[in-house]
Amino acid sequence: MNSLWKLVDGIGEKVVGTIRYTVSIWTMVYLSLRTVFTNRKNQSFRELVKVISSQIYFTGFQALPLIGMLALIAGTLVIIQASSQLSKVGGGEMLGNLLVVLIIRELGPLITALVVVARSGTAVASELGNMKVNSEIEALESMGIDPLSYIVFPRLLGGIISVVCLALYFCVVALFGGFLVAQFLQPIAFSYYMESLAFAISLEDVMLFLVKNVFSGIVIFVICCYQGFQVKQSFTEVPQVTTKAVVNSIMYTVSFNSFVTLLVYVKHLKRLGII
Repeated sequence: MNSLWKLVDGIGEKVVGTIRYTVSIWTMVYLSLRTVFTNRKNQSFRELVKVISSQIYFTGFQALPLIGMLALIAGTLVIIQASSQLSKVGGGEMLGNLLVVLIIRELGPLITALVVVARSGTAVASELGNMKVNSEIEALESMGIDPLSYIVFPRLLGGIISVVCLALYFCVVALFGGFLVAQFLQPIAFSYYMESLAFAISLEDVMLFLVKNVFSGIVIFVICCYQGFQVKQSFTEVPQVTTKAVVNSIMYTVSFNSFVTLLVYVKHLKRLGII
């Protein structure tokens, strides 16, 4: 009985800790949005745009080759497997629907988020951790510049823009680059392919795509900024908070994507009268 109560207490502590952590990161989002408009006295708009542009360049532009390679591989494999398997059961007309579900709804947002966490999330967390150790944060505050508006907000906004654009780039390369490569192994008529995709894509798919990627951009960069600020005095804390930033970013992103996907399919099942 004692072991059972210990287990319950442990689960309760983890749930409470998760709730507190979630409240903390969303509070940072709110505060960074508020301070960027209220704390403009010692901060120029040009400097703000410069930091945002740098974040977009690093997170978005420099990640294009890696995202493109992953998209080409994923698109080719999905198209070949989908077309070959559907043709065996006479479901070739469902090719577009399957590609939209797999690439636009699921693989695009998920793979993009993982790449951004691995490249940019780790960089942001370690950068802010080193700034904290070197007392650069305190130096900004002494000059009357709020770190939330000068450091967090530009990385947050730049991260959201980069994640959405990278996910769109992933989908385009996967659907069209994958189609070109798949032609060597599983020839498909281009007109049939385009028509199948055009009929499959709906407004709901576009909204899901935007919701997942905007949320991923917000969560990844606010968590990495939050963890970077948790460094106290030692450089040895930097890799620790970076690891926590990566783990928490992946956990929140994957959980949210899975939850949204579950809601969508429950809605479809209800519409069909199955549940």
